[in-house]
Amino acid sequence: MRWPTPRLLPVALLGMAALAGVKLEALLRGGEAPGIVTSAVAQAPTAPPAATPPAAAAAAPQATPPAGSPATPPAASPAAAPAAPPPAPDQAAERAVLEALRARRAEIEAREAALAQREMLMAAAERRLADRLEELNGLRQRLEAEGRQRDERTEQGWRQMVRLYEGMRPRDAAGIFDELEMPVLLQVVDRMREAKAAPVLAAMRPERARALTTELARHRSRPLE
Repeated sequence: MRWPTPRLLPVALLGMAALAGVKLEALLRGGEAPGIVTSAVAQAPTAPPAATPPAAAAAAPQATPPAGSPATPPAASPAAAPAAPPPAPDQAAERAVLEALRARRAEIEAREAALAQREMLMAAAERRLADRLEELNGLRQRLEAEGRQRDERTEQGWRQMVRLYEGMRPRDAAGIFDELEMPVLLQVVDRMREAKAAPVLAAMRPERARALTTELARHRSRPLE
């Protein structure tokens, strides 16, 4: 009996499938593959290394310059310069409060200066008024003194006239009293003593004596000023 001759291509495919299964199992377990897998992997063609992406190349550290050559600092990128941060809301509110307080303080200082100037003007006016009142008070005192002196002189003049009529005879004095004006006669008779005035009134004309008596009573009934 003759056995059929196996074909090469199916056998190779089966071998490759077996190797692939063994390699997958080794990867899943994290262990090493059998020796046949190792040899197969070693015989497999090595894939060329993948090209490094630009981002990875930029992130890689630069090569160290050789000794003796000056180190060149990396150029600063304009985009890398940090921008000034905007003012915080709290700082803006605090600045606004400070400005308001400064304006309020300036207003208060201006008002205080105006009040101080007004007080100075009022003090000057009060001093002038006090000086004027003192001057008027001195003038009043002088006028009162002059009035008293005038009254004393007037009274002294009346007293001298009364003494003159009291030294005359009653009939002679009565003849003069009949011709005197009533205001003058009233002042003279009012200052005469009663013992001297009675004989003179008796010697005067009756109607003149009655009129003098009436005016004298009215004059003495008036309140003293």
